[in-house]
Amino acid sequence: MAVNKDNYCVIMGGGIGSRFWPFSRKTLPKQFLDFFGTGRSLLQQTFDRFKRIVPVENILVVTNDMYADLTRKQLPELAPEQILLEPTRRNTAPCIAWAAYHIRALNPQANIVVAPSDHLILKEDDFLSAIQKGLEFVSQNDKLLTLGIKPNRPETGYGYIQIAESIGDNFYKVKTFTEKPELELAKVFVDSGEFYWNSGLFMWNVNTIIRAGELLLPELAAKLEPGVGVYGTPEEKQFIDENFPACPNVSIDFGVMEKADNVYVSLGDFGWSDLGTWSSLYDLSPKDEAGNVALKCQSLLYNCKDNILVLPENKLVVVDGLEGYLIAEADDVLLICKKDEEHAIRKYVNDTQIKMGDEYI
Repeated sequence: MAVNKDNYCVIMGGGIGSRFWPFSRKTLPKQFLDFFGTGRSLLQQTFDRFKRIVPVENILVVTNDMYADLTRKQLPELAPEQILLEPTRRNTAPCIAWAAYHIRALNPQANIVVAPSDHLILKEDDFLSAIQKGLEFVSQNDKLLTLGIKPNRPETGYGYIQIAESIGDNFYKVKTFTEKPELELAKVFVDSGEFYWNSGLFMWNVNTIIRAGELLLPELAAKLEPGVGVYGTPEEKQFIDENFPACPNVSIDFGVMEKADNVYVSLGDFGWSDLGTWSSLYDLSPKDEAGNVALKCQSLLYNCKDNILVLPENKLVVVDGLEGYLIAEADDVLLICKKDEEHAIRKYVNDTQIKMGDEYI
C-alpha cells in the first residue's frame, strides 16, 4: 500500500484496562498483552497495522510514563521522541491535543489518524484502504472524520453515530452521537439503518483539530499550546510535566466531536471489535460445541455452557455445572463471576483496592 509522508498515526496506549482485571493489571495493562497467542500484543498489532500505510517515523504512541519501558521494549522501532509520556492520566482530549501540537511543529501540513491500541481488525486490507481514503478526504476538507462500523447486533457496550446526508463516496455528515444505549434503544438503532457503531477512531488535518480544540476547549488549548514543540527537548518535557496535570479531564468525544459542526463519518464493515470487555473477547474466540471458551489453559468441562476460562498457560481447570461464567486467573488473583455482569468488575477492582491496597490491582 502507498505511504504518504504527510500522514501521521497517533496510537493511544495509556489506559489501565480495568474491565479486563485480573488479566489486565496496572503494571501490565491489556494493550501490552497477547490475548490470542499470536506472539504480538494488542499494541504491537496496532503498530504493525498502521506501519503498512504510515511511515514508521510518523507513528507516535501516547502513553503514561509508567509504561515507558514496556512501550520501548515492545516497539523498538520507535525513537524516544515518538513516545509521548503523560505524567498523569487526563482522558483522550488532552492526549490528542498534545499530539496535535507536537505533530504541527514537525509538519504543519500533517494529516492524522488517531487510533486506540486495543482494537481487533479482521479485514485489514479493507480497513487500511478506508483509512487511506479518509486521510485523503481530511487533507482536502476542513472536516473532523470518524469511522462508523455497520452494526451486526444491538450492542449496548458501544456508542452510536446517526448519519445524515452524504457528501460524496461513503462520507456522511454526523447527525447525532449517542453514548452506550439501553438494549431496547440499541435494537431501535440497528433496525433503523441510520445508526453505526462509533469506533473511537478519528482522522483530521492537524490544523483542523487544533482550530476545533481552540474553539471548543480553550482552557485545554491555553495549557498546551505555548510550550509544545519538538518533543524530546528538556524544555518541552518540563513544560508537559508542569502543565499536563492541570489539563481538564475530558474525552475528545464529549469535548469536541459532539459539539463541532464539521463532523463527518466514513462507514465500513472490517471485522472490527473494540476489545474492551471479557464479553467481547468471548465473542471473538473459538468455542466448543457447548459455547465454552478456554484460552491459554487446559480444561475439562462437564455440564458446562457459555463460559469463558482464561488461566495461566498449561494450567488445568476442571469445571462442572456452570453456565455463563467467567473464570480468570492471573498471578495472585482468581476471579469467578457471571460473564455478562461486567459492570461489576469495576466494583470488584474498587473494593479490592480499598480493602487490600494496590497489591492486587
